[in-house]
Amino acid sequence: MGVSRSSPEKGISVVTVDFPPVNALPVTGWSALAEAVRAAGRDPEVRCVVLAAEGRGFNAGVDIKEIQAHGQRALIGANQGCADAFAAVYECETPVVAAVQGFCLGGGIGLVGNADAVVASEDAVFGLPELDRGALGAATHLARLVPQHLMRALYYTGRTATAAELHRHGSVWRVVPGAELRAAALELAREIAAKDGRLLRMAKAAINGIDPVDVRRSYRFEQGFTFEAGLSGLAGRVRDTFGKDGKDGEDGEDGEEGV
Repeated sequence: MGVSRSSPEKGISVVTVDFPPVNALPVTGWSALAEAVRAAGRDPEVRCVVLAAEGRGFNAGVDIKEIQAHGQRALIGANQGCADAFAAVYECETPVVAAVQGFCLGGGIGLVGNADAVVASEDAVFGLPELDRGALGAATHLARLVPQHLMRALYYTGRTATAAELHRHGSVWRVVPGAELRAAALELAREIAAKDGRLLRMAKAAINGIDPVDVRRSYRFEQGFTFEAGLSGLAGRVRDTFGKDGKDGEDGEDGEEGV
């Protein structure tokens, strides 16, 4: 359980997340993930990083129960941890390949949207159920996976898109049976890692440099609204009614913050 690193092949580092039962990460988990990705990127022997997860889903976002139990302190920690982990993936000195199975929700979108390439299993689904959790965020990253109007529709409804749909949009490199996911991710990583290491790092820096959106600043802007919803009590009310709250705060007591 936790975050681990392995080196199955020369030039490739695999960072694996394992937080049963659904890979909803606590604050310490997001921080550990950020550090593991940064460490892999700093290693001069690494030319490609594979971001993977154990279990039936890639990532279910933050640990809501932790936030309910510890309130503002956990909310601040989760938001900072997510921002750090997403940035670590984007800023990793080497290309990052995400291997996605099952559900990729909330914070999972932040990770995958900032990766350089995505390989997914046939059962993978991608979405942001944030509004049902009384939160806002990661539209920045969903917009890197699907076209603008689809991103908005998915965001407002909380619906998910399948790996096959993302493949058609060009944001998923390959869709494979679940049993073949890790092998397919390593195959792509192996092809990348065959290139000159120094030139790969230059290429990653060059591509990030021409990105039209500053993903770190954009995401932090979104997070401001999550804080507002949490501090006003709106987040707790919406979460307690499963995302259905049309009375603008009438009825019900202020709840705990959520992301």
